[in-house]
Amino acid sequence: MSAHPTPSPPETSSRRVVVGVGEFAVSDRHDEVLVTPPLGSCVAVCVWDPVSHVSGVLHFLLPDSRLSPARAKEQPAAFADAGIPLLLQSAASYGLQNARCDVRIVGGAELGETAAAFDVGKRNVLAAKNLLWRSGLSLKAAAVGGTAARTVAVRAATGRVLVTTGRDHVDEL
Repeated sequence: MSAHPTPSPPETSSRRVVVGVGEFAVSDRHDEVLVTPPLGSCVAVCVWDPVSHVSGVLHFLLPDSRLSPARAKEQPAAFADAGIPLLLQSAASYGLQNARCDVRIVGGAELGETAAAFDVGKRNVLAAKNLLWRSGLSLKAAAVGGTAARTVAVRAATGRVLVTTGRDHVDEL
């Protein structure tokens, strides 16, 4: 399932596309910003091609679709092993080429005792790194692990990735 655009507040000239859990979005529009709600153990895979100016974001929940075959059938982007290929295929249809692709990942935190007990965040990060490597892609940057939720915003035209932790702390990846 892909995300649906929502208009930005009037004070900005950008159009926000919210990428919810189990969704992905791809854009080549200079005025779009792809954003996620706060990521706990989920991981956002952010791709950008500096030549075609195509950006994409996948917001996945779990590493392996075999954990829930029924959900994987209905919402494949909820899983790293199904969602990453979907993101890359969709981005390629817009002109993204893996050979010149910048890739960043964000998330994979361990929030709460249940997530920490099952290492969901850590497993998600390892799955993303492994699948990206097998696709011939290497990471340009990552903001992963820890115990804080993060929000991601990717400017489609420039590939600029801003990561917000807490209320006010913003880093550029």
